[in-house]
Amino acid sequence: MKKNAFYAQSGGVTAVINATAGALILEAKKHKDIGKIYAGKNGILGALNEELIDTSKESISALESLKYRPGGAFGSCRFKLKDLESSEREYKRLIDVFKAHNIGYFFYNGGNDSADTAFKVSQISKKLNYPINCIAIPKTVDNDLVLTDCCPGFGSAAKYIATSTLEASLDVQSMAATSTKVFILEVMGRHAGWMAAASSLARKEKGDAPHIILLPEITFNQKKFLAEVKSVVKKNGYCVVVVSEGLKNNKNRFLSESATKDAFGHAQLGGVAPYIANLITDKLKLKNHWAVSDYLQRSARHIASKTDLEQAMAVGAKAVQYAVDGMNGVMPIIVRGKTKKYSWKIEPAPLAKIANLEKKLPKSFIAKNGMDVTPKAIAYLMPLIQGESFPNFRNGIPEIKELKLKEVKKKLKLWV
Repeated sequence: MKKNAFYAQSGGVTAVINATAGALILEAKKHKDIGKIYAGKNGILGALNEELIDTSKESISALESLKYRPGGAFGSCRFKLKDLESSEREYKRLIDVFKAHNIGYFFYNGGNDSADTAFKVSQISKKLNYPINCIAIPKTVDNDLVLTDCCPGFGSAAKYIATSTLEASLDVQSMAATSTKVFILEVMGRHAGWMAAASSLARKEKGDAPHIILLPEITFNQKKFLAEVKSVVKKNGYCVVVVSEGLKNNKNRFLSESATKDAFGHAQLGGVAPYIANLITDKLKLKNHWAVSDYLQRSARHIASKTDLEQAMAVGAKAVQYAVDGMNGVMPIIVRGKTKKYSWKIEPAPLAKIANLEKKLPKSFIAKNGMDVTPKAIAYLMPLIQGESFPNFRNGIPEIKELKLKEVKKKLKLWV
């Protein structure tokens, strides 16, 4: 008897997460072992609330167009399932929904917390005697999942950050003689500085912007930083600083930490760019401007990396193949080839070795002064932003096809 599949998106979305979704659904349609392919409305909440979108109601052209659409087409969420030891209620509900809708394949597209969720579901399904093949699919602009060489979503965000750094630096440079001397760009990266490091790709020559890169792996040294800003401005006439949102002080506290926390229990960061800007104003008396790339860096599909897009689609298709082959509790990861010319392939890796772990910038990628990256980092980053895959434009803006998003009829009691 055919089993149905359930796919859900989790956490912060990316410019190419829908490309993964489209590739997965289209691949699943090819397999005789898979019946219906459902998508969760707003991620894992779609399963808990029994809000299942029937993707068979979508046209092939609409599914193919997903590769051009940023955001999360089916809705994402920040919702962390409780530990198995403390509560099985949520997991039992998931299994009840899976049973009611004959779901035998579970695909969870997300980052660290999502990998943990998929791993837990793969375990509880055995305990509750309901076989289901759980595959976690990598996605995060933070690029901090272990084992995989890179994470789908990161390459496109890196391309956007490098491009924005280049364009903004030319703006500042042209006005520096009579106006702004320092520009600060804040990018995502709570514990890992991959996003900030990507700004280095804006450089053509030594001395080009960004002049300073502040990474969460390195404790912020105010005195050292201000001295560097002053030196760069004296030499170039202007200075461009790129800073990770997760920059910390010598007390291991985020410089921009607020009192609120998100659904995953992470401290809500309030903006480190204005903190740095105020510091420059107060201590150096230099005119400056700051910007926070925020959602723009992860949703800029118009400038997506073709390499990133291809990898995002590949992990989606491979996830289906792994599931029908009987794999459970694994993730399709990207493995970089060892040849001089950039190459990659997809291989399965156990979630037990991925969940709740975090990949930070290695020491060999960080410059000795702690405020820049090394040529080794640039060699790693550069292939990930290569190529373009522009969306269709209508009336001057990207064309987005809307989905029908038809939900199936509920069979269980309301989840409260």
